[in-house]
Amino acid sequence: MKTLIIAIAIASGLFMETACTSNSNTQKALPIYGNREPVTKTVNGKTITDTVYQTIPAFQFVNQYGKTITNKSLDGNIYVADFFFTSCPSICPVMHRNMLNVYNAFKDGNNVKILSYSIDPKHDSVDVLKKYADKLGISGNTWWFLQGNKEETYKLANNYLVAVKEDSNTPGGYIHSGYFVLIDKQKRIRGTYDGTNTDDVNKLINDIKTLQSEPAETIAQ
Repeated sequence: MKTLIIAIAIASGLFMETACTSNSNTQKALPIYGNREPVTKTVNGKTITDTVYQTIPAFQFVNQYGKTITNKSLDGNIYVADFFFTSCPSICPVMHRNMLNVYNAFKDGNNVKILSYSIDPKHDSVDVLKKYADKLGISGNTWWFLQGNKEETYKLANNYLVAVKEDSNTPGGYIHSGYFVLIDKQKRIRGTYDGTNTDDVNKLINDIKTLQSEPAETIAQ
C-alpha cells in the first residue's frame, strides 16, 4: 500500500524534501510530503520567494468522550493519524496493537496526539468508540477515536494520502490502507508508516522524537 501512496503522490505532482542544511553542519530533517508552491511576498521592503506546503485542512469530528475535536484542537501538537473501523476483521486489530506502542511512548507528554478516524461512523457511535478505547486501555486525551460525517471522513483521508472506500465484497465491507501518517505542528505530512509492521512503527516513534527536537526555524514557512 506504501507503493500506492507514493504513486498517488507522483500522480498528483506532489513533492518531497529530504534534508536541510544549517551553516556548516548538515542536519537531517524528515521529508515533507504533499503539494507545495512558491509564494512571493515583501519582507522589510524586500521581495522574497517563500514556499507554502500542503497542510491538513480544517475538520470537525466527535471523540470517544463526546467532545468536538477540530483541527484547532491540534494546534501546537505533533500527531499521528490513521483510519479504521471497530468491527474490522482484518488489519485494524494489528494496527492498534502497534499504535499502543506509540501511545505508551508519548502518553505522559503534552505535545503528541493520536487520531483514529472511523470509516464506519454509522456503526461506530461515541459509545462504541468509548468501549473500544476502554478495551485497549486508553484513557486521557492523548489518543482520540473520532467519528463524523462519512463523506467528509473519506474526503479527509485523501488529504492524508490514505486510500479508503466501501467494498461489499470485502470482509467487513471496507477497504483501507493500514498506514499511520505523521503530521507536524504546522499540519504538514512528514511521514507514512505501515501500521502492521513493528519495525515501521518503531521508526515512527523515533521520527516523532526527531520532530520534537526540530528547531523552530527549520519548520517555519
